[in-house]
Amino acid sequence: MNLKRIGNQTVVFSNPSVILSSYSVVGPMEGQGPLGKTFNKVWQDNINGNTSWEVAETKMLEEAMEGAVKQSQIKKDEIDYLLAGDLLNQIISANFAARTMGIPFIGLYGACSTMALSMSVGTMLIDGGFARKVLVGVSSHHDTAERQYRLPTEQGGQRAMSAQWTVTGAGSLVLGQSGEGPRITAATIGRIVDFGETDANNMGAAMAPAVADTVINHFQDMNRTPEDYDLIISGDLGSVGLNLTQEVLKKSGLHFQNFSDCGVLIYDKNQDAHAGASGCGCSAVVFAGHIMEKIKSGQYKRVLLVGSGALHSPTSSLQGESIPGIGHAVVIEA
Repeated sequence: MNLKRIGNQTVVFSNPSVILSSYSVVGPMEGQGPLGKTFNKVWQDNINGNTSWEVAETKMLEEAMEGAVKQSQIKKDEIDYLLAGDLLNQIISANFAARTMGIPFIGLYGACSTMALSMSVGTMLIDGGFARKVLVGVSSHHDTAERQYRLPTEQGGQRAMSAQWTVTGAGSLVLGQSGEGPRITAATIGRIVDFGETDANNMGAAMAPAVADTVINHFQDMNRTPEDYDLIISGDLGSVGLNLTQEVLKKSGLHFQNFSDCGVLIYDKNQDAHAGASGCGCSAVVFAGHIMEKIKSGQYKRVLLVGSGALHSPTSSLQGESIPGIGHAVVIEA
């Protein structure tokens, strides 16, 4: 077997996967934001007639995956694997959605980096000859995440200004070994970076060092510069994490004019999201909607998506553990 690994962390694919379709479903707050028109479906409220927020998140993920399959014009039984994940304990949204989809299932957890991780692993399966078509699905829900990680939303607790707002949304892609669409040509798999941040209300600071580490290693491994990309976009650092990451990169000699963040783009400043957005669904819906539109229109020829994740749990936070960060990067080319 020909190992296609370059440098320490990057894989360049000999047989890149093709993004055959994308589909996004979001809640009302996301639909009212500046990217609202780029999403395929906007719910009128966060529960959408379901019996709980958790059930609603599962249904949202199912809708996104069914939408991606329908748009790809591929029969469901032609899909070899479903790769999916979410934020909840034991990734229950993905598990229950996979139960309905009936496709061989590989559950993934990378916190908010799960979309980039799923795209990377799905392309590895296709490039290695283990799959011809892969369905990717990722979700999060503001109310389910608040209940698990912080405080019940009914309490109306005051949020720190460094806190981010978990996106209610689900994004899905169908990847194939051939066909028409953008290609995933390379992936840089991140490593855990932990600088000792313990404040769960400041995840941007926890994730920033890991994202910077992945970006630096990506450019070194690929022998590229920021100018080789039309857009470099992180998963959901938010405004705090984005500024910190840019500071680290500048000290490493990397200067960006084209660096943005999904968590900064999805909400308007008037929506009171504080430091921006977070959640698995953040980069999933921004990529499946806004970024895919820009690639298809020809505005972006090459994009670097760097999914960022804060890999903590309520238990670890209560026990005083620091928050490990991760960053996974994928290259998407028109």
